[in-house]
Amino acid sequence: MKDIDFKLNSTDIHPNTEIKGVISVSYPGRYDGVVINTQISDSNEHIIYKSYNGKNISQNVSRLFINKDVMPDNTAEFTALIQFEPKQEHEIKFRASIIEQHKEIESQIIFAKYSV
Repeated sequence: MKDIDFKLNSTDIHPNTEIKGVISVSYPGRYDGVVINTQISDSNEHIIYKSYNGKNISQNVSRLFINKDVMPDNTAEFTALIQFEPKQEHEIKFRASIIEQHKEIESQIIFAKYSV
């Protein structure tokens, strides 16, 4: 069994549609938290994370770290948006990683499609 399980509500994403994700950690050792990195292919645009575990994020962040201390049952839920209007279809790479002392322990990648 993997130490991290990462799911998105949909891998077919459209402008200004809320993206929801869930990360579950079953890593038996100590860890600091999880980080979510996203890359939109053929674009300089970013995803904007809006909340995690029900807590709103006040500034726009394109990389989200969630501390283990705010992960009840070692689970994190987040919401995000992509706001730009795509002129073509883009592939989005979501990577969720377990972090321990600034090192990545394990990660999972999900690919999604972004279009109008």
